[in-house]
Amino acid sequence: MASTDETGQTPRQHAPPPGPTPPSGPPADGAAGPAAPGARMPRWLPRAMVLALALIAAFQLGSWAFHQLTGLLINILIAFFLALAIEPAVSWMAGRGLRRGFATFLVFLAVLVAAAGFVTLLGSMLAGQIVKMVEDFPDYLDSVISWVNGHFHTDLRRVDIQEGLLRSDWLRNYVQNSATGVLDVSTQVLGGLFQLLTVLLFSFYFAADGPRLRRGLCSVLPPARQAEVLRAWEIAVDKTGGYLYSRGLMALISGVAHYVLLEILEVPYAPALAVWVGLVSQFIPTIGTYLAGALPMLIAFTVNPWYALWVLIFVVIYQQFENYVLQPKLTSKTVDIHPAVAFGSVVAGTALLGAVGALIAIPAIATLQAFLGAYVKRYDVTDDPRVHGRRNRPSGPGGTTRMRKLWTRRRELGRPGPGREGTGSGPSA
Repeated sequence: MASTDETGQTPRQHAPPPGPTPPSGPPADGAAGPAAPGARMPRWLPRAMVLALALIAAFQLGSWAFHQLTGLLINILIAFFLALAIEPAVSWMAGRGLRRGFATFLVFLAVLVAAAGFVTLLGSMLAGQIVKMVEDFPDYLDSVISWVNGHFHTDLRRVDIQEGLLRSDWLRNYVQNSATGVLDVSTQVLGGLFQLLTVLLFSFYFAADGPRLRRGLCSVLPPARQAEVLRAWEIAVDKTGGYLYSRGLMALISGVAHYVLLEILEVPYAPALAVWVGLVSQFIPTIGTYLAGALPMLIAFTVNPWYALWVLIFVVIYQQFENYVLQPKLTSKTVDIHPAVAFGSVVAGTALLGAVGALIAIPAIATLQAFLGAYVKRYDVTDDPRVHGRRNRPSGPGGTTRMRKLWTRRRELGRPGPGREGTGSGPSA
């Protein structure tokens, strides 16, 4: 019989709803099931998202600020190395009783007077030569026309060439472009003057307030780090100043040598050309000598074309003498780096910072090399011949010696020994 409740009615059986049967209990441990509709996200997820967005924003802001301040940072770097270069002179004058600011002012005044005198002298020379070349241009053109007419049997005239040039579209376009580019040139000149003033101002403060700057930097470092920073600063001053003074001495020698040559050839403006060659050849590394020799060659060509060839030959010969004889002796105690390392540093500095990097690459690498040299432990070099570039010969005898010994041993074995003379193999009596 079917069971009944207290009212005497049989209970109804409820059929399950259509569809898949839900699980009867919670999933077993480790089983991955779908997230419940009302589950919350982890508390750390919003914080992580906010932190990631903040880091991305900070990186973008820092990258934008770095690109905007690249010019200022390069100017500060130039000013720092210039202050290191004049630091020995300023310290020497300050040690004699002058105030450090006044000593820095005197050094800057001397440098500016020398630079202004050089630029004025060079500008007057270039202006005179340009005026002379413009005045002599008709004579040069007549000589070229006569040479062409004589060799190619043509009938060219200077008047026809001048009228063709004046009526050409190329000249008209060149004049229009030059007129529109005057504003750009003026803007570049003003920007260059502003950068020069910025560099001079920062270098003046770096040199005049050098001790205060070092104290401020050391005040935020522990004593051990303070000693390292001061030692690095001293090495940088020595290497940068030594590089500048050695280059100045080589510029003096180069200028005197080229002055003698130009005076012998009777090239005009020989003193100014000699100063030009000395400065440009020494303070523009690697190719400075050839760039500096281009101007004397041009001026010598106006006097005699063969003189330009003599100047070129002298520039090439002097470059080799300077690279292999003069420079190693003068820079061995100031900037003692390998020529290959110096060339590589100049190339790397040019790729990173352009002309500025080419100028400061050598003293920067010399400073880094001298600073790291204190942390590199060195050992005595073995006497192995391979150190000196010679192959290590085998310690045993050579092939010829072994063959000779073997041949001598065989002869000794074939020769009758003592006590064997007169002994025969026949029967005894």
